[in-house]
Amino acid sequence: MAENKLKIRGARHHNLKNIDVDIPKNKLVVISGLSGSGKSTLAFDTIYAEGQRRYVESLSAYARQFLEMMDKPDVDSIEGLSPAISIQQKTTSKNPRSTVGTTTEIYDYMRLLFARIGIPYCVNCLRKISSQSVETICDSILRDFADQKILILSPIVQRKKGTYEKLFEQIKKDGYSRIRLNGEILSLDEPISPLDRQKWHNIEIVVDRIQAEKSERSRLFEAIQTAIKASKGDVMVSSDKSEKIFSQNNACPYCGLTIGELEPRTFSFNSPFGMCKACNGLGVKMEFDEDLVIPDKSKSILDGAIVPWSGRFSAFRKQALRAVGKKFGFDLMTPIEKISLKHLKIILYGSNDLIDFKYQSKSGDSSWQYTDAFEGVLVNLQRSFMETDSESKREWLKQFMRDTPCTACNGKKLKPESLAVKINDKGIMDVCDLSIDHCYDFFSTLQLTENEQYIAKDVLKEIKERLEFLMNVGLNYLTLNRLSSTLSGGESQRIRLATQIGSNLTGVLYVLDEPTIGLHQRDNERLIKTLTKLRDLGNTVIVVEHDEEIMRNSDWIIDLGPGAGVHGGNVVFEGTVKQILHNKKSITGEYLKNNSLIKLDGKIRNRSGTLVIKGASENNLKSIDVEIPLGLFVSVTGVSGSGKSTLINDILLKSLENYFYKSNIKSGSHSGISGLEYIDKVIAIDQSPIGRTPRSNPATYIGAFTPIRELYANTELAKERGYSLGQFSFNVADGRCFACEGDGVKQIEMQFLSDVYVKCDECKGKRYNSETLSVLYKGKNISDVLNMTVYEALQFFENIPSIKRKLQTVYDVGLGYIKLGQSSTTLSGGEAQRVKLASELSKRGTGKTFYILDEPTTGLHFADVQKLLDVLNRLVNLGNTVLVIEHNLDVIKNSDWLIDLGPEGGDEGGKIVTVGTPEQVSKAPGSYTGKYLKKLLK
Repeated sequence: MAENKLKIRGARHHNLKNIDVDIPKNKLVVISGLSGSGKSTLAFDTIYAEGQRRYVESLSAYARQFLEMMDKPDVDSIEGLSPAISIQQKTTSKNPRSTVGTTTEIYDYMRLLFARIGIPYCVNCLRKISSQSVETICDSILRDFADQKILILSPIVQRKKGTYEKLFEQIKKDGYSRIRLNGEILSLDEPISPLDRQKWHNIEIVVDRIQAEKSERSRLFEAIQTAIKASKGDVMVSSDKSEKIFSQNNACPYCGLTIGELEPRTFSFNSPFGMCKACNGLGVKMEFDEDLVIPDKSKSILDGAIVPWSGRFSAFRKQALRAVGKKFGFDLMTPIEKISLKHLKIILYGSNDLIDFKYQSKSGDSSWQYTDAFEGVLVNLQRSFMETDSESKREWLKQFMRDTPCTACNGKKLKPESLAVKINDKGIMDVCDLSIDHCYDFFSTLQLTENEQYIAKDVLKEIKERLEFLMNVGLNYLTLNRLSSTLSGGESQRIRLATQIGSNLTGVLYVLDEPTIGLHQRDNERLIKTLTKLRDLGNTVIVVEHDEEIMRNSDWIIDLGPGAGVHGGNVVFEGTVKQILHNKKSITGEYLKNNSLIKLDGKIRNRSGTLVIKGASENNLKSIDVEIPLGLFVSVTGVSGSGKSTLINDILLKSLENYFYKSNIKSGSHSGISGLEYIDKVIAIDQSPIGRTPRSNPATYIGAFTPIRELYANTELAKERGYSLGQFSFNVADGRCFACEGDGVKQIEMQFLSDVYVKCDECKGKRYNSETLSVLYKGKNISDVLNMTVYEALQFFENIPSIKRKLQTVYDVGLGYIKLGQSSTTLSGGEAQRVKLASELSKRGTGKTFYILDEPTTGLHFADVQKLLDVLNRLVNLGNTVLVIEHNLDVIKNSDWLIDLGPEGGDEGGKIVTVGTPEQVSKAPGSYTGKYLKKLLK
C-alpha cells in the first residue's frame, strides 16, 4: 500500500535550497516562516503548479493551446500528488457584472426560484398579472392598432443562436409560406441563405396580414389562435408604427401589459431579456458630474470655472455663454456659487428658447452669427464623448465623469417587469440587497403554498446551504449584490473557499494563501471549523499562514527559513504544534511559545491636535462623529464589515486626497472634516506592487539608482568617453544590451507550451553592452551593483552618503536580503509595503504627514510584524500620525489609541463601540476587540 504522504524531493524553485519535504495527506498543514522565506514558492509555485501542470499535460495538444500554461517547477520529483485546487488572495474579478451572488451561484438558483414560483405584478397598476385569453388579446389589438394594417406573427425563436434549417423545413410542412427572419419577410418557397450559428436570430411565422377593424374580428380571432398554437402561447402584432407581443401566459388584464413566460433569463442582468435597457444591466451609468466639471465654485465663468471648456475654443464658448447670459439675465463675472439655481441649470442643461449667437474672432477680421437653442455644458460634453473617434479625447473627458446610479432602474440592474416579480412581497433585487444572514432568514421563513413548497424544495436547499457556507467563513455582513471587484483579497478567497466546500469533493489537495486576511479574531473559530470540515471530507489542506490560532489548530507545521530571500528557503522544522514549541531553531516556535515578544520600545509622542470626521454615513455608518488624535499611532478595529474601510478609505482618505491634491475623487457621505490645519499631506501605503514590469526594482523605487548612475557617470573612464547618466540606464538604448533591450532575458514563445525565458546570449543576463560594463567603480561594474543585496551595497557604498542614506532605510525595515536590481514583480506584498515605508523614511519630512495603512500585517510573520512596528514607530516619533486598519492583536496592543467600530458587521455595525488606549478598550463591555485584547494584555 502506498505511503499516505506527499513527497517532495529536491525543490529548488526561486530561493528554495534543494529541500526535501514530506507532507501527510488528509491533514490540515500550515506552512509558516518569515515574509520572503519561500512559503508561497513551496505551496503555489512548486506543489500547486506541478499538480496543475500534470493535469494540463494530460489534455490534447489542441486543448493545451487555449489554457494558461504553468512553468515546470525546479524540483527533482513530487510523489503522491492529488488533483490540486488553489484558493489565492487575489480579488475574484474586475468585471463590473460579477457579484457575490453570481460568484457563489446563489443568484443562479434565485433566478430559477423566482421564475418558477414568483408572482408577477403589473409595473403600471401594481395588480397581479395573469394569463390573457384569445378574446382579451383580440380586443386589445382592435383597440391599440385601430384601423392600421397589421401583421399577425407567431414568434418561434427569440434572440437565440443556431442555423435552424430543420425548423424552416418543419414550418413549411406545417403549411406556412412566409416567415420573418431578423426583421425581413422571406418566402419559404425560395432558398434561404445559411444563418451564422454564432449570432442571435429572431424567427416569426407570418400568419396573416389584416386590417385591424371590427368587421375583420372573426378573421383576426382565428389568426391569433393559429399564432398562439404555433408558438405555444405568444402572438406578435406588427404595424408600420409599432410592434407588440401578447401572451396567453402572463399579461395584465387592466392595462394590457404582457411580460411573457417567466424564465431564469428574465432575471439575468447579463441577458437582454432581463437587463435594464438604460444601463445595460450595470446598475450605474457613467455621466458628467457637475462637481467635477465645476470643481471650484468660487470662480466665475470668465476665470475658467467650467474646466472642460477652459482650454482650446474657450473664447468661442465664452462668447456663446455671454449670449445665453444676455438672454436670461446673468453675467460671466459672477462666481458660480452666487449664480441662481435657475441660471445654473440653464448653463449646465441648456434651454429650448431660441438665442441669437454672435461670434467675433480675436483679430476681428471674421464673424459669424446664427439663432438656435443652447444645449448646455453637460449635454455638450456628453455628445462630444459619444461622437468623438479620438480615444485620447474620450480618456480626457472621463476625468469629468462619475458612475451614478441608473435612474431608470434605481441601480437594480433589471428591467421593471423583472423587478415587479415578487415572492413574499420581495423582488429578487430586494433579497440581494439583504446581508447574508438576513437573506438566510428570509429563505428560512418563506410562507409558501403546498404546491410552491414542492416546486421550490430542491432550489431552496441549494440556496440555504450556500448561504450557510458564507456565514461559516465570517462573511455574513456582505450582500449578494456586492461587486466582486470591491472585495478584499481575504473576502474573495473565503468566498471561493465556501464554494469549494459546497462542491463536496474528496481526495483533493487544496492550497490556500492566508485565508484569515481581514478576519477578526471572533470569526477565526468559524474559519478553522470550515478548514477542518474540508479536511474531514478526505482532502489535504495546505495553508500558507501567519495566524497563531490557525497554527495552533493545525495537524502539521512546516517552518521555512531561517531568514528571508537568499537567507531563507531551508526547512527549519517539520512536525506538530507541540513539537515546534520546543524547537529552539524555529523563530515561529519562539513566538508561539511567548506571544508577548512583540513590543514597541523608545516611544516619543507629541500629540499635535485632533482630526474630526463629522456625520459619517456612507454604507452602514450611522452618522457617526470620529475623533482621531494626531501625532500618535492609531488603530481602527472592529469585526469584518463593521465599517472600518468605509470610514478610513472611502471617507477620510478620499477627502484628504481631494483637499491636498485636488484629486476630484468622490468621497463617502459625511458632513465635514475639521483639524486639517494640523497636517500637510496624506500618504496611503498599501501592499500593491511597487512596479508592474520586470524592469522596476527596489533601487529605482527608493531613488538610489540615480545617485549610483551619477557615481558611474563621474568615473574617469566615463568622462573620457563622454557618457551621460542615460548610458547606465537599462531603459535607454545608449548603454543597454541591444539584443535583449536591457531585460537580461529573452522570451521564447512555445505555442501550446508555456513561454520560456532564457538568459540573453549577448550580455549573459547583465542587461548592458560591453562598453558600459567596462566602466568600473571599486572593481565593480553597474550590473554587479544591481546583483548586490542591500546589505552588500551598504558596505560597498559606505562612503557615499546620498546612496547610503537611502539603502540604510531599506536595511532598517528588515529587507537587507533583497537585491538592488531584483524585479519588483517578485517581491511579496509585505516586502513591497516595506520598500514603500523605507522610501518614506528616506525623505526629509515635515513631521505633519498623515499615513494610512490598510491591514499592513498581511503576509507578515511575527518577526516581520516587529520590524513593521519599529518602522511605524520611527514615523510617529518624527511627529507624524500613523493610522492603521488592523485585526492583528500585536499591532493593536502596541497602538497609542484605538477606535473600535461595530458591534457587528453589515447593518448591525457602523457605530463607535469604544475609543481609548488598548488598556481602556480591553475593559469596555460589548467590544469583541476588547475581549480578545484582554487575554493578550494579562
